[in-house]
Amino acid sequence: MIVADLGVAVLHPEIADAVVRHGEMLARDAGLELVDVPVKMPELSLEWAFSGLAEVRKDLGDLYPACEEELTFEISLGLKIAEEAYNLQSRANIEAARILMNEKMAEIFEQVDFVIASTNPEIAFAAEGPLPSQFNGVEAGFGNNGALTIPANIYGSPAISIPIGTSRGLPIGMQVLAPHHREAWLLDMARIVERERPWPLVAPDAPV
Repeated sequence: MIVADLGVAVLHPEIADAVVRHGEMLARDAGLELVDVPVKMPELSLEWAFSGLAEVRKDLGDLYPACEEELTFEISLGLKIAEEAYNLQSRANIEAARILMNEKMAEIFEQVDFVIASTNPEIAFAAEGPLPSQFNGVEAGFGNNGALTIPANIYGSPAISIPIGTSRGLPIGMQVLAPHHREAWLLDMARIVERERPWPLVAPDAPV
């Protein structure tokens, strides 16, 4: 099954087209039967952010808030919001969202062996930031950056990103998701793509 946006993310059309094209080639090369299954993942970016920020706060320990000026804008803002908004009710909302995601993923893998999607909604943004919230002119929020990888992280199922070329000079990936404990299946899929359409061993223009 190919669902480039997992029914939740806003993708750049060029990336969506590439994922569909390479997904169809992978299905052909691996002898997979493509099926259409309705997919619309729940949007869990806020819940995922709160959980991640709790880890960040733990790691910062006594250094926070004195180290605030050394943090990125996004992390600094996120910590402030979490300090004010994270409570028992928000934790209950996170648990409800986690259960919903697990149910959605389990329902999908009762019907298919693989889900093919994009790894990211856009090409990589600059290392110094800022984190984008607009994608191809559409305001989708900061959470859109992780919308495609959050499902497997929440559900705990394996996923692999396979190189499928470049877009505007930067590499893009096709994500393949599989049921629990099927890591070997994903390595087989990546091996097929590497055999049929090998990718460069180093980045273009990189010194060798």
